[in-house]
Amino acid sequence: MNKPVTTRWKPSVTVAAVIERDGRFLLVEEQTSEGLKLNNPAGHLDPGETPVQGCTREALEESAYDFTPTALVGVYISRFQRSDTGDDVTYLRFAFAGEVGTHHAWRTLDDGIVRTLWMTADEIRACPDRHRSPLLLRCLEDYLAGKRYPLDIVYTDASVLAGA
Repeated sequence: MNKPVTTRWKPSVTVAAVIERDGRFLLVEEQTSEGLKLNNPAGHLDPGETPVQGCTREALEESAYDFTPTALVGVYISRFQRSDTGDDVTYLRFAFAGEVGTHHAWRTLDDGIVRTLWMTADEIRACPDRHRSPLLLRCLEDYLAGKRYPLDIVYTDASVLAGA
């Protein structure tokens, strides 16, 4: 008896930094298949790292700012279909709040990142067509609502770090 071939669903795990300073939020403007879009400093979780480590790394790579996560804002899932390829992608995002540190102006930003900018919540709300995903605004609103969870709510087993 032949078993049917199945494809395992594998959402893309991403980490995002919600960074506020003086009432403004640090965003990146990036080139995407949909054109120039705004997003939190964010990216894919790499093998061998915890979500907190991944968020710290991605914030630095995309914005050239040191970032220390201090709380989980939330865990989000969204689905997106690429207009250029038709690929159907699901993202599972861990969004963290924390403390922004030193800006390393000499650093080259990740491929695709055009610039960083600081925007108010109202400025972000006013341009939803420029958002890379609806998660940008949802993470912002949850942050502004005071949603903060201890970092240890996201457990990483030692096996993830083994051999990294």
